[in-house]
Amino acid sequence: MIPSPELRATGVGALPQRDPDAACRAVLTVFPEIPFIPTLPNRGLLESIVFADSEHLPGGVVREGRLTVDRGTDPSEAMEQILLDYLEGNAEPYRVGEAYGSGFHAMMGRDLSGPLLVKCQVTGPVTFGMQVVDETRRPILYDPEYADLLGKLLALRARWCEEAMRERMGARATLVVLSEPYLASLGSGVVPVDPGVAASAFGDIADLLEGGLGIHCCANTDWGFVLRLAPAVVSIDAWTYAREFLLYADDVARYMETGGVVAWGVVPADYAVFAAETSDSLFARFRDIRARATETIDPDLFDRQSLITPTCGIRNAGEQEATAIMEATALLSRRLRGEEP
Repeated sequence: MIPSPELRATGVGALPQRDPDAACRAVLTVFPEIPFIPTLPNRGLLESIVFADSEHLPGGVVREGRLTVDRGTDPSEAMEQILLDYLEGNAEPYRVGEAYGSGFHAMMGRDLSGPLLVKCQVTGPVTFGMQVVDETRRPILYDPEYADLLGKLLALRARWCEEAMRERMGARATLVVLSEPYLASLGSGVVPVDPGVAASAFGDIADLLEGGLGIHCCANTDWGFVLRLAPAVVSIDAWTYAREFLLYADDVARYMETGGVVAWGVVPADYAVFAAETSDSLFARFRDIRARATETIDPDLFDRQSLITPTCGIRNAGEQEATAIMEATALLSRRLRGEEP
């Protein structure tokens, strides 16, 4: 688990900047206590979700802007090496290349020994496996070999990130959050996701990490399933789905009692929606969520194990607009903590 955030604030992942140093400065200015390492998808395809964690995928090729696996080459040797590296905890070969994570490399030049926690994002295995397809356009999550491999491949990626945050940035505590919008497919009859496959992949990642591992899903899903995985953090779009999430209030209470943290994405990452709000309206919205939650959850526990974030990454906004969204998130946190009226 991670240190209790006590209503502190951080961001989710993506920012619109193309200059990684500028993006890191913006994050550290607004979220000095719990900074996140920004991803910068506007710099190019390789820094967007899925692609950013694909550089070591056996057989992976980019065709017409889509990531696929090429069955024309035999991936078995590369797959075996990943399994061996996973068993040995050898994460160094799975480091983030600068073309895939310029924000990560820019943050490695900074001393982050002061913050309570340092956070980064890695694509989750379900989203990765549903977005990457074979030559028949079948998601590789439906391929038993790749389904078993993905958790281990992404575990090595996450382990390298964790080690880099600790050793290269001086982080006292680390959090790797899996971006998992495709968890919305749990129970779907159209694009189904096997809960057993998802749980196994998550377990592979959790087993390799020493610090915190979280899950971010900005859609609605089977929250009971997610909470039972016992991640350090469950990150949700609380602006849209707080009511649905709190249908599992008993599960949330048990989760928090065992040290789990809920990251309440209550500040809209969509600037058009955000622009219609005020500091007072965001404060009132969160207080309403808190009132509903604390009908079941002890209020002190709720405050201790809650984190405040935007609803999702802030990609589709201007740089000043993204900064305004982050600053509103930080201001909301300070008001909730009684540091500002």
